Amino acid sequence: MTETQLARRLSLPSVVAFGLAYMAPSLVMVIFGVIAVASAGTAPTAFLLATGAMLLTATSYAKMARIHPVSGSAYFYARKNLGSPVGFLVGWSVLLDYLFLPMVAWLTQSIYLNAQFPAVPIWVWMLVNAGLTTTVNIVGVVLADRVNRILTGVAVFVVLLFSAYCVKYLAGHHPASITEPFWNANSTVVGVSAAAAVAAYSYLGFDAVTTLAEETRDARRNIPRAVVLVIAIGGTLFAVVAFLMQLVHPGAEFDDAQSAAYAMSIEVGGTLFADWTNLAAVIAGWASCLAVQLSSSRLLYIMGRDGVLPRRVFGRLDKRTKTPIFCLLVTGAMCILGLNLSLETAMGFINFGAFLAFTAVNACVIAYYVRHRRTRHINTVNYLVLPALGLCVTIYMITRLSELSITIGLSWFAIGVAYLVWLTRGFRRPTPESSTGHGTDTSEQRSEGAPSLA
Repeated sequence: MTETQLARRLSLPSVVAFGLAYMAPSLVMVIFGVIAVASAGTAPTAFLLATGAMLLTATSYAKMARIHPVSGSAYFYARKNLGSPVGFLVGWSVLLDYLFLPMVAWLTQSIYLNAQFPAVPIWVWMLVNAGLTTTVNIVGVVLADRVNRILTGVAVFVVLLFSAYCVKYLAGHHPASITEPFWNANSTVVGVSAAAAVAAYSYLGFDAVTTLAEETRDARRNIPRAVVLVIAIGGTLFAVVAFLMQLVHPGAEFDDAQSAAYAMSIEVGGTLFADWTNLAAVIAGWASCLAVQLSSSRLLYIMGRDGVLPRRVFGRLDKRTKTPIFCLLVTGAMCILGLNLSLETAMGFINFGAFLAFTAVNACVIAYYVRHRRTRHINTVNYLVLPALGLCVTIYMITRLSELSITIGLSWFAIGVAYLVWLTRGFRRPTPESSTGHGTDTSEQRSEGAPSLA
């Protein structure tokens, strides 16, 4: 293997498809019952509130992606705007998310496949899922793009088909009120806000498109657009589907909130339709696994290229495929760890890192504003007010995490601090940084003529 550069082969639709696949369009069906219970039967309102809240952070990512069109995402943005040591700790925290999220995706997929085909154990499905996605990603981003587009198309089709059956069902069973799903006699601001906080976890992954900056054509323009489009498209889809599901099943009473979607599929289309929809959703879930591993490997590669992780191992690309093969193998090997974890424990690994990254990116925009407000024309609302609101939202989301997530997250953060102390020999040496010319401030200097994006 020899060091080379990532190839710019992805278009705006490709990047948006990866972001939507990461978010998993069918997730709204899976968690609808939980959100409906938490919001007292106003799931679409919870999703709309969550969409608005996540858009605040999405616009911060868009700003940073235009200023720094580099694949390092929150890690790189924090390094450039908050200092290299802070950037390192943000990157280290994000690793908790990016290293374990592929494992969570494969574990979730394997649990569903085992439910559909109980004769095949979960551990077998884990190895099959990890093996397939790792192979596709190693072959190259072009193949990954083609496979992802097909699978994401299947995922969206499944959701739209389910929605069509809901509409057909409602045509014969007229709902008592079309406004009740948005607000009813049992609704409270506190309840809907709490439900929105839970729903916000469905949006994890919109930021992953920024890890594809060095593989996207015209990244300075397309990556910011993709970040906002992923949230806008995904959030609209979530809210519309939740609205239809809430009309089909008013209120918040379910025999089993976690399997509400399957019961509703039977209600609107029959058992055969529900089984085929479930199977199609499982197949489409591979798109999410593919996108998750792809973005995770890019973060590992960027940190390896900077020397934060061993450069000779993590910071190299295959000359022919132009993919970080070792990084992909590392993320693929994480499936072995998932063989002995429950889904709840596995989820505890990822949420802390994700929301800490969101918080850091909002802080980066504010820091950028403070640093350049006197020398460049920068909109105060876009670069101070909105990211400050986004910062408040993401800090609130961290406080809503489970005790397990916070414990694991703080423990991992403490290990990162110790590693940084060792890496810098007690801060007597600078934090490692790329010397290859990637991520220099020339990109920032060229972009400052018009820092007026949303």
